[in-house]
Amino acid sequence: MPYLACTGCGKKHPLATDLRCADCGEPLEVRYETLTPPARLTEEPCFIARNVNIFPFPNLRPELSLGEGGTPLVEAVHLQRETGIGEIYLKNETVNPTWSFKDRGTSLGVQAALQLGFERVGTVSSGNMAASVAAFAARAGLEAFVYVAADIPESKLGPIAIYGCHLTRGTGDYGSLYYHALAFGKERGIYFISSDNPFRIEGQKTLAYEILDQLDYEPLDFIVLPVSSGGNMAAVIKGCEELVALGLIQKAPFVIGVQAAGCSPIARAAAEGKEKIEPFPNPDTIAHAIANPFPPSGNRILRKVREGRATVMAVSDEEIIAAQAFLAQKEGLFVQPASAAPVAAVRRLAAAGTLRPEHRVAVIVTGSGLKDTGALAHHHLEGETAERR
Repeated sequence: MPYLACTGCGKKHPLATDLRCADCGEPLEVRYETLTPPARLTEEPCFIARNVNIFPFPNLRPELSLGEGGTPLVEAVHLQRETGIGEIYLKNETVNPTWSFKDRGTSLGVQAALQLGFERVGTVSSGNMAASVAAFAARAGLEAFVYVAADIPESKLGPIAIYGCHLTRGTGDYGSLYYHALAFGKERGIYFISSDNPFRIEGQKTLAYEILDQLDYEPLDFIVLPVSSGGNMAAVIKGCEELVALGLIQKAPFVIGVQAAGCSPIARAAAEGKEKIEPFPNPDTIAHAIANPFPPSGNRILRKVREGRATVMAVSDEEIIAAQAFLAQKEGLFVQPASAAPVAAVRRLAAAGTLRPEHRVAVIVTGSGLKDTGALAHHHLEGETAERR
């Protein structure tokens, strides 16, 4: 039977509404006594039906799916040519229903809310998760409460509010809003499907399953992805570990998390060998989607770093802007700055010789550039005027 376990102290919890351990405060995650492999992508198109064997609840409702998951794994031919790396693949999460990877976790998070008897769901978000929770809640007939930071750009509010949710600009940054929401949810009967909700993690771990499925379970050396709260990175690591336990692969890919240098609390703590993250002062980066100054799963990621399963690094805004332009102009993918961060890391690591020609690398491209069109101002784009003859 599935159960929840603390990622810090290991204490067991039942499958219930708890999101963090009452003893040590660290995130909970779903564990299984036995697992059965999911269906292959080619065999089952529905996200819920395909992954039912690796999800914790019975009687899930496939009709609540919005077509999430099953995203393309595209060979990055120009990035391969530039870096000299033999095989690089881009997992294109921009084609999910609300244009980001968040839909995977939200899909199962909403199903969990229904299983647990909730009629209200909520989230704290910098933008991507807000739209995702609002959309899936609408599909399921649930009331949605979305809290965003006070400094979120005006252009991001409409694409969230259109789903009919209760949208509130909060005070403070994402890190502080997250913890306030946990208490608020208990008071108001709102089930928060935020970054490291254990059932959200179960939905997001399917990224690892899909990437390896699309590669026919052939060896993969690295998975590179942007990191904000740490929840998605934890999910990908968990998925890789389960793939090994199931015997579908022999060795888990090494996971490289990438933060923006202007807000890199996990990368900084990892570089300094610390066991716990500290709040990052005065965040300042173009990559707003990963500008989380106090990530709720930061300590969890540091434990994986110490176990030798992962690492976290930081790249500059200049590298991110250059990578965003490269992806658009060479690979034909317009992504938000946060999604360009792992490509910036791949370019740097290849130049340093850390990533070599014999390596196979998968890069998770997490969100569409349409999520943050304000970043276009950094590219000094100009159109041509047709001359009248």
